[in-house]
Amino acid sequence: MKRWRSKLLLLGGVTSLGLAIPALSQDSDAPESLLPPGFEDPQPPQDEAQNQQVPVPPARPTAEPQIQVIDAAEEDLPPLEDLDVAPAVEIPDFARRSTDIVGTMGPANWGLGEGAFGGADGRLLSTLMRRLDAPLPSRWTSILLRRALLSRVPAPPNVHPVDWVAERAWLLLRMGEADGARMLVQSVDVGQFTPKMFSVAVQTALATADPAALCPLVESGRKTSDEPVWPLSDAICAALAGQASKASTLIDQARRRGTARGIDLLLTEKMVGAGANTRRAVTLQWDDVNELSTWRFGLAAATGAEIPARLIGAAPPQMRAWHARAPMVPIDQRIDAAESAATLGVFSNASLIEMYSQIADAADVTEIAGSVGGTLRIAYAGRTTNARVEAIRKLWDQAENPSDRYARQILTAVAASRIVPDEKLVGDVPDLLASMFAAGVDRDSARWANMIGELDGRAQARAWALLAVGSPRPAVDITGGWVGGYRENDDSPGNYKSKLLVAALAGLGRVDEAEAADLAGDMEVDLLREDRWTRMLDSAAHARQPGTVALLAAAAMQTPHWRGVPPRHFYRIIRALRQVGLEYEARMIAAEALSRA
Repeated sequence: MKRWRSKLLLLGGVTSLGLAIPALSQDSDAPESLLPPGFEDPQPPQDEAQNQQVPVPPARPTAEPQIQVIDAAEEDLPPLEDLDVAPAVEIPDFARRSTDIVGTMGPANWGLGEGAFGGADGRLLSTLMRRLDAPLPSRWTSILLRRALLSRVPAPPNVHPVDWVAERAWLLLRMGEADGARMLVQSVDVGQFTPKMFSVAVQTALATADPAALCPLVESGRKTSDEPVWPLSDAICAALAGQASKASTLIDQARRRGTARGIDLLLTEKMVGAGANTRRAVTLQWDDVNELSTWRFGLAAATGAEIPARLIGAAPPQMRAWHARAPMVPIDQRIDAAESAATLGVFSNASLIEMYSQIADAADVTEIAGSVGGTLRIAYAGRTTNARVEAIRKLWDQAENPSDRYARQILTAVAASRIVPDEKLVGDVPDLLASMFAAGVDRDSARWANMIGELDGRAQARAWALLAVGSPRPAVDITGGWVGGYRENDDSPGNYKSKLLVAALAGLGRVDEAEAADLAGDMEVDLLREDRWTRMLDSAAHARQPGTVALLAAAAMQTPHWRGVPPRHFYRIIRALRQVGLEYEARMIAAEALSRA
């Protein structure tokens, strides 16, 4: 398996700046196997943390390449005894806040329960998290994984409890979930931080555009490493504390020593000026800046500085998600990033509606009619069904690519669910259903089942398939030639969507094993073929470990696009989710696959 490492310095390129913080190891190659990159030879993170920069995964290509679906390789798991466990950090008992169980979500608020990872070995779970190439192509898999990572769970055996929290927070950051990462980091006292947690905490402070969160870390962080991030952070924190003289002295020292240059030093000065009366007038020049590092993003967003659209557009997807929730950035500069964040699962339907509503409320009355916010109001509150549907269509048609269209379907989900089935809308049924399922509005979908007979051709096939996998209970006839009819109208390469449909129906138990085997066999798919990953997933499902199942499902989706997920793995994912009581999530993932693949 070939691998390559991508490392971005905290303050820019290696040739121009020497500022970095200790990093976690992260393989970011799109693997030939769908198992985690480097799964057979994980690197102990504690050693690497002293010598490497914290990477931010590179942006994925915006144009969809020709993707060959490759089955996971049959590889041995790494011997657990070869994986190192970080040594305990000695903290006086009186200063400890328990790290035995950490998380923000319990069963009452969508958490997966304290047994989410069961007795799974912490070294294996940590390796899976560290090697995961995020963000994922599936919005609903990401939502489920976020819940698993934020669940209130105990540290598993054979892993340092603080490092366990750090691994979870680091993965959340790579998924674009900056707020979730902050909640986990803040659950641990700084006095108990390990070197790994210091790395993640700095990244989290910048991702949430909250440089003040660096201040509690500076003194202890300097004992962990001599990286230049600490004196620069010290300058910022001195300014925030009103110590203008100290802040100015530290900035001047950084300039003389070459700790930071160009935009990075200017942003630091701007942050210092925002915190104290240092009489530093700073004019930011972005013309020569070619990439948006974490430091640049964090300080620019914290001071409300406008980041050039070309840099935000070229930033990794997770950084655009961070930008979408940065409170100091004007909301109209964040809305495009918010739609991108919605496709990742970071933003909800309600969050998007709230943002567009705020923009519309601040707009001139004469400008509302042609705006997205104005159209959205009609979609939700138009006087007639025709007016609402026309507005919904308009929002979809404004999208420039499939990803943007999916974001607009999330935006219109509740509006779509309010449309009363009508024969006049036969051409809109598949897209209305796709919109509902995009945001998980599944109960109202069954109302459209009686319309299936009124449709024909590809529209009928699409609508039937979405209802077959997405409705709470089978709302349409799944027997006979319906699957064959869908396949006849399937224009995806190699009938890929038809293969996913059969895999989903089999995983949900909506066709029996014999029929599923026959349908899959006709398309040359062996749903029952086993490998190391399938055995791990089946074992986790049998042990009723929904968190482990969610993590392994994500590991099988390390591909920029849905078409990189093998149908036989998709079948195992859907079946395993159903076995651990996550049938709703399984249905939403299945509907998403048929909508987006």
